[in-house]
Amino acid sequence: MSKDNTDNINTEEENIQGTESQDTENTAVEDEGKEEEVEKEKEVDEVEVLKAEVEELKDKHLRLYSEFENYRRRTIKEKQELIKTATENLMVELIPVIDDFERAKNLPEETSNEALLEGYELIYQKLSRTLKNKGLDAMKDKKGSKFDAELHEAISQIPAPKDKLKGKIVDVVEKGYTLNDKVVRFAKVVIGS
Repeated sequence: MSKDNTDNINTEEENIQGTESQDTENTAVEDEGKEEEVEKEKEVDEVEVLKAEVEELKDKHLRLYSEFENYRRRTIKEKQELIKTATENLMVELIPVIDDFERAKNLPEETSNEALLEGYELIYQKLSRTLKNKGLDAMKDKKGSKFDAELHEAISQIPAPKDKLKGKIVDVVEKGYTLNDKVVRFAKVVIGS
């Protein structure tokens, strides 16, 4: 072989080796680029996952806060209602005492002891005023007013003395009472038919 051929072969071998090393370098650069791209995608995925978790936690927090506010309002309302009706049992038991005072007050005028009647009247007024201040009110049911099943208890029905009293209250046997606008004793009435 001649020197020229040997030089050509050597040059070709160098070219091939140079091309191979260049290919290897290009492949390494491409691999590094792909790795960086994969890492960036992983970071983006992690960020998205973290954002989703944050949104979920915000939603849970908001719901929990709302539930707590509802609970707080409900308990405050229940406490207020309990305070309003705490004395209901006592008031219901005192109503017959008021009835007795009213009966004593309406004794026949034949009773000669004026001081006794005046004493009954004073005690009745004081008791009535105290109970009214605590929220107990007597219903204002008059003869001839309309019968309301939510306020009245019909204990009997009699023929109406006048046509305009049909289906209306003819007589009030026992007064009704409300405690803070809640009926604690229905008025016992007689209805005209």
